[in-house]
Amino acid sequence: MIIGIIREGKNPPDKRVAFAPVQLKAILDTYPGKFHLVVESSTVRAFSDEEYRELGIEVKDDLADCEVIFGVKEVPVDQLIEGKTYIFFSHTIKEQPANRKLLQAVLDKNIRLIDYETLKNESGDRVVAFGRWAGLVGAYNAFWTYGMKTGLYEIKRAHECDSLEELFSELGKVQLPPIKIVLTGSGRVGRGAMSILEKLGILQVNTHDFLHQYLEEPVFVLLRSEDLYRRKSDGGFDKEEFYSFPERYESHFQKFAEHGEMLISGAYWNPDAPRLFEIEAISEEDFQFSVIADISCDVGGSIPTTLRSSTIAEPVYDVDRDTGRELPAFGQQTSISVMAIDNLPCELPRESSVEFGRQLIEWVIPALLEENSAMLERATIARDGDLTIEYIYLSDYVNAQDKAQ
Repeated sequence: MIIGIIREGKNPPDKRVAFAPVQLKAILDTYPGKFHLVVESSTVRAFSDEEYRELGIEVKDDLADCEVIFGVKEVPVDQLIEGKTYIFFSHTIKEQPANRKLLQAVLDKNIRLIDYETLKNESGDRVVAFGRWAGLVGAYNAFWTYGMKTGLYEIKRAHECDSLEELFSELGKVQLPPIKIVLTGSGRVGRGAMSILEKLGILQVNTHDFLHQYLEEPVFVLLRSEDLYRRKSDGGFDKEEFYSFPERYESHFQKFAEHGEMLISGAYWNPDAPRLFEIEAISEEDFQFSVIADISCDVGGSIPTTLRSSTIAEPVYDVDRDTGRELPAFGQQTSISVMAIDNLPCELPRESSVEFGRQLIEWVIPALLEENSAMLERATIARDGDLTIEYIYLSDYVNAQDKAQ
């Protein structure tokens, strides 16, 4: 089987890669004679072409001979090769309008599309993700933002750190007043963010103490769905019902907004669920957040101050409390500073790529050698010009005309 590793084509370029050089060498050693590996030449990748060549991995300018092609971000439509199997983050399963043309092109070119987000084990748990690294970098950026906004301290940007070790070292410069911090999400993203809070030595408190106690040191509370939402009919909460019928629930987040100064959002959001708050709420006197780090970065999603994605080059914009409109970063002390970078792991590209490749080697590489792997079948969005049964719900999305076109 000839496997290709793509040169990321999305702009701005992403430095991550599905496999580090040593991992491709390990695949060849573990499965002798089973794979031929080709890496597409790149000048921006975190690992140089020479690092791959030194380990005997072929580097070429095209992947036309490959059967299966691994990428990270969405592949530009004009770079898709007809009839291939592609594995990358397509960002189409939530019917994202920006990627409608991508899925249309996949179908037109008879491409088999497997999305990392849909790769799950028999228990339904995702097996490959960059979530931990998004959480790590996103939470770090929250404190970088707070330092910039308040002038209390100054730390390097995450992408200026050579390693996670250096990033952790930078946290030693953080000096916080007794602020209250809200963290949402207990999955990979939340756990990554939690590691930053723990490195800072910030005390975790329960919801009662967060809401009712004055504490003389910075603290944070981890909020789960049962803390954030209540059933409209009777104020109760049932986890299974909430995930099946989120429209039956309403947000009970405002009480936390009255006490928190920083919000780090890492929770998955179902578009049928209510938002945490509406944009009108930020103008109210008791909405206290001054920094919001939206790691999940769902534009138009649960955090309405996420007006757009930000970039590594320009990581923060402000939102005016009275109008809800965007302002220059740190332009007003009273505005809300929003960090909403949508490719956070790219700030530590080598280490995040290595961890991602480790997951692929554990789960996906063996599955490629299986005949009709159940996991790969479940993760296949499109094949032979058609959507698969599990993703037939995307038909209207694919066939709709984008108003922006």
